[in-house]
Amino acid sequence: MAWLLRGGDVLASLEVASTRAARRKGLLGRDTIDGALWLEHTRWVHTIGMRFPIDVAYLSADGTVVKITTMTRNRVGMPVPSARSAVEAPGGTFERWKLKCGDRLEIRLL
Repeated sequence: MAWLLRGGDVLASLEVASTRAARRKGLLGRDTIDGALWLEHTRWVHTIGMRFPIDVAYLSADGTVVKITTMTRNRVGMPVPSARSAVEAPGGTFERWKLKCGDRLEIRLL
């Protein structure tokens, strides 16, 4: 478990997918997630087999948001070469957070 922060403010609780198996599974098999999921060492995601649309923020090595997208079910995203990780949340979450490219996110592990 961890917290996702922007400018010292907590945006959400954060699940961490740090292993290859956890990254491969991601949010598959779930109906939703409370908070968000951080996928380490990730440059692209897909929603094949997902049950709900997701927002995806691709982060550079220092946590800067380099790309944001909303993906509907059964799609394959394009790789983001500058990304080193990704944050996934239910579709519409990033709009509520007012998240934008250039924001710097912090992952605070518990």
